[in-house]
Amino acid sequence: MTTINLKDFYYWYIVDELVEVPDEVAEVLLASRRNEAAYQRRLTRNKAFYSLDCDDGIEYSACLHEPSPQELLDRKELFFRLWNALNSLPEIQGRRVDAHLILGKSYRQIAREEGVDKSAVRCSVESGIKRMKKYLRENF
Repeated sequence: MTTINLKDFYYWYIVDELVEVPDEVAEVLLASRRNEAAYQRRLTRNKAFYSLDCDDGIEYSACLHEPSPQELLDRKELFFRLWNALNSLPEIQGRRVDAHLILGKSYRQIAREEGVDKSAVRCSVESGIKRMKKYLRENF
């Protein structure tokens, strides 16, 4: 049996807590501590303070570029054009196009919510998209 101090292995112990453990457990804990110290040395020497294969969003931000002010302005302008085109539709048709394209609902879901036939919703959405295209061609 080997006596170990839990404070040396677990950060939440703030006072010394001595425990007797079997020799195998003590060896595993010491090996784990050595491996962690070696890993930290490698990180420091190679200046690799983060990993692209971790799941904290670093790899996502590294893959995407930050949009320029011009790109942001273009997106905003496109958004307003699409918003105006959507608002140019009649209320029911606009609601159906919004539900299908923006909210991602299926024709069947929309029809069930409104209590109408699925084909009526499909025709309404398709004609609404055509009207939006026409509106965008005429006004922009």
